[in-house]
Amino acid sequence: MQTPATIDEVQARLGEQGYVCGRALATVVFLSLRLGRPLFLEGEAGVGKTEIAKALASMLGRRLIRLQCYEGLDASSAVYEWNFPAQMIAIRTAEAQGGADRGALQQELFGPDFLVERPLLQAMRPDENGAPVLLIDEIDRTDEPFEAFLLEALSDFQVTIPELGTIKAPEPPVVILTSNRTREVHDALKRRCLYHWVDYPDFAREVEILHAREPALADRLSHEIVAFVQGLRTEDIFKKPGVAETIDWAKCLLALDVVDLSPEVISDTLGAILKYQDDIAKIQGSGAAKLLREAQAGLEPG
Repeated sequence: MQTPATIDEVQARLGEQGYVCGRALATVVFLSLRLGRPLFLEGEAGVGKTEIAKALASMLGRRLIRLQCYEGLDASSAVYEWNFPAQMIAIRTAEAQGGADRGALQQELFGPDFLVERPLLQAMRPDENGAPVLLIDEIDRTDEPFEAFLLEALSDFQVTIPELGTIKAPEPPVVILTSNRTREVHDALKRRCLYHWVDYPDFAREVEILHAREPALADRLSHEIVAFVQGLRTEDIFKKPGVAETIDWAKCLLALDVVDLSPEVISDTLGAILKYQDDIAKIQGSGAAKLLREAQAGLEPG
């Protein structure tokens, strides 16, 4: 599929994939595609950073390749590994047959048949549908050495495998990096990217997102859900719920055939939006009733 020609087209086509975004985010996505620059998305967990990569891949008809970052991730785990068990079987087979050419065997063992491609190498491979979308998720979980390696890989869009040589992408992938800002990512990596802070949506946009993801939800209930969650985000709690939790909660309420929110229903389903017991204990009961009253009052006309 062709890349969008305008910012409005980006918004419209992402909306067709169920991803509702504002013009600022649509603009930086448009520029990332037009200029071929990686896109660095930072913000709280659950605000839709990962989802935009999925929606973008679907919008473009491209393959989505995801590198989930974690503490201790190194270059070899992100690029490639050798299939050690298969290599050992090949060695045993050659020994059993006898008279194997050691040079030929070594070349075979470290050839494409025994190569296990990891996300970064997969993203460098040609694809008939166009360059894939490479999602480097939660880059803030890794350490500085991996950032330095990534900086080089994203500069040239190539990786080197000692036994096979340098592999360069015929067409640079569409790269999206996300960070929950558990630590600061080095400026050198950010400078290679277009940057956007993904914030919690305002009331109207969050209602729009909820309707896009759960169209069966009644208008009144969707407004109550969003008003309650947005009130919850103003509370002094350890982990504020993101849009992902709003959607999860709506799914739970639909499954329970809830028509209107009540303190009892909220207390029974708080685990869908709060993930820490201390937060649940603080909101449950009178806290939930108070937030619900405020949310419902804010929805009253006039």
